[in-house]
Amino acid sequence: MVYSMTAFARQRWSGEPGEFSLEIRSVNHRYLDLNLRLPEDLRAFEPLIREQVSERLARGKLDISLRFQPAVAAQGLDVDLALVEELAKASHVVDKYIYNPAPVSSLDLMRWPGVMRSAPADEAQLRNALGELLDSALDDLQAMRRREGEKLREALLQRCEGIESIVAELQSTLPGIHQAWRDKLRTRLDELRQEVDEDRLEQELVLLAQKADVDEELDRLRMHLGEIREVLEVDEPVGRRLDFLMQELHREANTLGSKSVDKQMTRASVDLKVLIEQMREQVQNIE
Repeated sequence: MVYSMTAFARQRWSGEPGEFSLEIRSVNHRYLDLNLRLPEDLRAFEPLIREQVSERLARGKLDISLRFQPAVAAQGLDVDLALVEELAKASHVVDKYIYNPAPVSSLDLMRWPGVMRSAPADEAQLRNALGELLDSALDDLQAMRRREGEKLREALLQRCEGIESIVAELQSTLPGIHQAWRDKLRTRLDELRQEVDEDRLEQELVLLAQKADVDEELDRLRMHLGEIREVLEVDEPVGRRLDFLMQELHREANTLGSKSVDKQMTRASVDLKVLIEQMREQVQNIE
């Protein structure tokens, strides 16, 4: 099963402690890279989130944004009166230096950090709620990654068929290409009107034919295509293996071009490189 590394998921959870809002954005990356944005009072849960995500995903750059709004019942209405008194005194001192000071309301003081003290939420309850929320979000993320991965898989298989078609066509025309190359060489020699040692000429033609023989490269291309098809059916992260196979395909296409003795072989090498590069771009998004 092929999974893309590009996906998005959003989940909410409401309960007695309050309301969680979680967003996960995933893009391609060489490794698993997590970027967490958490409220300060939930920083203690960062190891839990990292462990839970790493159990489900192998690669990708993930931006995880978590918001938490405590329930009113959990917050309570406890006021730090000592802090309010200090703030009021400080306000009066500052007022002496201001020409036309504005009055400070009680709501202004209540918005000051630490004035309204909330009763601490049950940590175990928060941990369980966050774990369920994250599991649900990861389920959605994986479902989207799987749908996108299926599209990538189909795109790769189509290009495999394109490469096989080029290889088969080139294989069938190789004898004619080699014979035309030999005839062209003999014609050039005849035009020079020079005496030629037929045995020596035949030896040279055999050596040149060996250098221009691409049967091995074509066989390896077919072998790599078969390996790609097998890898696409494996139920585990396959992006790195596919990336390696893309390199092997590109190497064979380059060798094919370097051995070219005919414009048809050169064109086939170029067409192969185009398809392989398209595959390589798709593979970059596979986990």
